[in-house]
Amino acid sequence: MSRLIDAYFYFLKCLIALFLLGMVILVFGNVALRYLFNSGIIVSEELSRWLFVWLIFLGSCVAMREHGHLGVDMLVKRLPPTAKRACVAFTQLAMLYITYLITIGSWKEVLINWDVVAPASGLSLGYFYSSGVVFGVTTGLVLATDLYRTLSGAIPDDRLGLVRESEEIETLHSIPAEGNDRHPGTPQRAGS
Repeated sequence: MSRLIDAYFYFLKCLIALFLLGMVILVFGNVALRYLFNSGIIVSEELSRWLFVWLIFLGSCVAMREHGHLGVDMLVKRLPPTAKRACVAFTQLAMLYITYLITIGSWKEVLINWDVVAPASGLSLGYFYSSGVVFGVTTGLVLATDLYRTLSGAIPDDRLGLVRESEEIETLHSIPAEGNDRHPGTPQRAGS
């Protein structure tokens, strides 16, 4: 099951890369055609906007799984383990509720706009709004899994938290101090 989930998120990452490439090609191609040949790609602006929206929603799914969203855990880190677990569980429940609202709202928009076509491409606007549904289902499953792991104790108390330190901070913490009051890893000047 874990391999299937990993494959799904790898697929999402590949889609994100393809959507980014598509946006670059559409926008750059349109600009080049306008300035060099006084023409353009009619659907460029519309499709690049659609790709951008999908890229954001899919990227949010990946970031949710990797705990890559911004967060402030200054207070949570100082709580005792039981209170920390309760705080994290409450936050996950709140995020699940918000994800539910986004999913329901997006689904309603898909149903309302399924027969409405975009002006330039002629595609159904339901495809545009379905990005919120994909986000909601994926993120909801990630959050439900995280909530289960939080409540069952599968996550150790020292690893309990909603945010992950950036790679730069982890690198700085891994550098041993040189016995001075300077920032770890900062070279000393000669004569000091």
